[in-house]
Amino acid sequence: MITEKMLKRGPKKGPDSTRKITRRRVAGQRDPVDVHVGNRVRQRRTMLGLSQEKLGDAVGLTFQQIQKYEGGANRMGGSRLYDISYVLDVPISYFFDEMPDEIKKRDDSAADDLGEQITKEYKGDTSIKRETLELVRAYYKVGGENVRQHLLKMIQSLS
Repeated sequence: MITEKMLKRGPKKGPDSTRKITRRRVAGQRDPVDVHVGNRVRQRRTMLGLSQEKLGDAVGLTFQQIQKYEGGANRMGGSRLYDISYVLDVPISYFFDEMPDEIKKRDDSAADDLGEQITKEYKGDTSIKRETLELVRAYYKVGGENVRQHLLKMIQSLS
């Protein structure tokens, strides 16, 4: 049980001390972790060919709520993250994979608008654009390894 006296003492010093998160969410700004998790939800949902509406129906939400989660505007609780990971058929850790180090630090040394910066970076990342994900899905639907290899060579020659 944590007492008021313990809270006044502050964090312990030494090897047994716990980490302290000094970064606080500022009203109107997106938390970088929420933005990253939301982008990973969008990436996986798109990869599976699910609409926001279908994902929402599967977890008992509206598509607008899914939009807010994917944009990092709303924070997902543990049970909601569990439900979404179940529907998208990935472990919960998937949503935290590939998280940039500046997000992992969770301290005041990062810029206050890091969530907005991360959102802009994701929007510029061609590997998670809907068109790219649809192309990859279609590519793997092509029957036969040989045909896919010829298709890949053709696309490479065009570029």
